Amino acid sequence: MSEMSAMTKKMIQNLAEKLCKQAKHFNKTEAECLIRLFNELLEGQTEKRVGLGLDRGKFRNILHNTFGLTDDMIMDRVFRSFDSDNDSYISVKEWVEGLSVFLRGTLDEKIKYCFEVYDLNGDGYISREEMFHMLKNSLIRQPTEEEPDEGIKDLVEIILKKMDYDHDSRLSYSEFEKSVREENLLLEAFGTCLPDAKRTLEFEQHAFQ
Repeated sequence: MSEMSAMTKKMIQNLAEKLCKQAKHFNKTEAECLIRLFNELLEGQTEKRVGLGLDRGKFRNILHNTFGLTDDMIMDRVFRSFDSDNDSYISVKEWVEGLSVFLRGTLDEKIKYCFEVYDLNGDGYISREEMFHMLKNSLIRQPTEEEPDEGIKDLVEIILKKMDYDHDSRLSYSEFEKSVREENLLLEAFGTCLPDAKRTLEFEQHAFQ
């Protein structure tokens, strides 16, 4: 048994060395901690999935319970953003690389990540319809509102006025990037898809202890 765990330890160290080069915001020790955490999370899944990685349900639980994300549509998009090979599982490599941007990304990386999350159909634009769907999901409706959809439509128009520089009723990546650079608060304009500072700190304190 001890030989087995020593081998596993060595494997974790080798993997961490490789991954911390790709996920540049973590050092080797932090990458090792994230690999261990990943392995712990996998143990909660049924055996047949273990070789593949974290499934959607497990990953969404982490997004919700650990990082405070609440919107189903956004959580699904975050899952897809992490799942870079589109096999419906988060591998250990995708886990460490995804968290590198999710927790410690530069503004550039976060702009790219948020745009990817918000571009629901992956066509390179955030359309008026996509904005409407995301805002409708993420805004808390007041029971007294007779036409809540009208308020959301108005909000979409306000956002387009501010961010849609070429007036084609959709946001390209360069428009999104330009808007966020001018006003950082617009980074998560269409719904929360990054953890706040408190949640990030709590996760890192727990993971890297």
